[in-house]
Amino acid sequence: MSVADEPWRASARRIAAAVRGGEVSAVDVVGSHLERIADVNPLVGALTVVFDDRAREAAAELDRAIAAGEDPGPLAGVPFSVKENIDLTWSATTHGWRGAVHAVPDQDATLVARMRAAGAVPIGRGNMPDFGMRWECDNDLFGRTRNPWSLAHSPGGSSGGDAVAVATGMAAIGLGNDYGGSVRVPADAVGVAGFRPTGGRIPAGAARRREPVPLSLQRFSSAGLLARHTGDIAAAFQVVHGADGVDPFAVTMPFSPYDGVRRAAIVRDPFGDGTDAATARALDVATDALRRAGWEVVEACPPLLEEAVQGWRLLSTTEMQAAYGPQRWDPPLGAGATRFLELAGRAQTHLRSLEEYADVWARRAVVAAHWQDFFRAHPVLVGTVSEARPPLVDADLIDADTAGGWWRRYRLSVAANYLALPAVAVPTGSATDGLPVGVQVMAAAGQDHAALAAAQAIEDAVGVRTPIVPR
Repeated sequence: MSVADEPWRASARRIAAAVRGGEVSAVDVVGSHLERIADVNPLVGALTVVFDDRAREAAAELDRAIAAGEDPGPLAGVPFSVKENIDLTWSATTHGWRGAVHAVPDQDATLVARMRAAGAVPIGRGNMPDFGMRWECDNDLFGRTRNPWSLAHSPGGSSGGDAVAVATGMAAIGLGNDYGGSVRVPADAVGVAGFRPTGGRIPAGAARRREPVPLSLQRFSSAGLLARHTGDIAAAFQVVHGADGVDPFAVTMPFSPYDGVRRAAIVRDPFGDGTDAATARALDVATDALRRAGWEVVEACPPLLEEAVQGWRLLSTTEMQAAYGPQRWDPPLGAGATRFLELAGRAQTHLRSLEEYADVWARRAVVAAHWQDFFRAHPVLVGTVSEARPPLVDADLIDADTAGGWWRRYRLSVAANYLALPAVAVPTGSATDGLPVGVQVMAAAGQDHAALAAAQAIEDAVGVRTPIVPR
């Protein structure tokens, strides 16, 4: 099928090649996506703001540049969504909170500016929970985002709006961020690829630092990318990565095709909780795919995994409750975020002394060193994003024990955040319940290309099942 027939179905790389080659205009690509948004977004609530006029104007300008013989950029005409907490001058950066409805930034975040400079076109804002404070996607300002595979189920969070926009063909690429799985969890729930890079490889989503943030947020969080195709993530990462002279923690590292040792460790039941049939099947599919692609695959578990998970939990809950407790907001956070924080606060353990706090941070270096040794022997680690199937909406608000223990679903995922490691969520098919299932591929810090290469091998064997029609 030609891109010109239904541009909203095409991959980002295919769109860019077609626009650059004159097969289709950027105006037609953007128009097709806007029509798709009009049809689908009322059902799923993924995009909070749709840039109808401005996106068409940007596309028309791109077409004029092409007609004049100018280089339109490597992502020419590719529509992308921008999470509500990433600065884009076209609308307020609300973080999903009523108190920031007028907070229109005066500069684009670096990753947004780089996407636009590469010819990509912002198409809308992706929904999220208030300040990303749940693995859900609901707030009082914009309402709920629903999983297109089953409207009764959660799409995950906090980058749920961007994940659903990508999964349904409303955007080819989504810009999100990931502090505890916030890109990979929704990617896994809706059947798309989601990537959190090594910490610092993509500059922060704020155009400039405006206020202090907790140390765990500085170390554990990263901007990330969502797409239907792993190759599209690699193409966008090629555009947005690297230091910008603004984010003091952003770094520049080479990014090129992986040519290292093709050896992967599969971790099947790292915490001894047992593995359900869908998870076991996903890991089998990934194992078979990698072996067919020439990878050696062994079963192995990374060292000090439980300490990595507990380190993330203790530091994140201690700092977030201190910095972002529900009593600090005027106007208040939305009902869902307030309820979740209240319930979780009753159940979770917090560090009670400076000595405990300092010791957990100090131990992080020890854990990181052990994992670095592990990755020398196994350049890639394959496991799950979630240890449970996608839940019904608001299942995390049942009671204090449920809210306080929700992080246990994503234990392997939060270990990547704790150590600032690259990790890619990649679909492997669907389970008997009809919902997507997949795995995540992790690698050593700075080895993002290794994780993406293994994810690509899995995708090549499995195929891509999105975009889909909500049901």
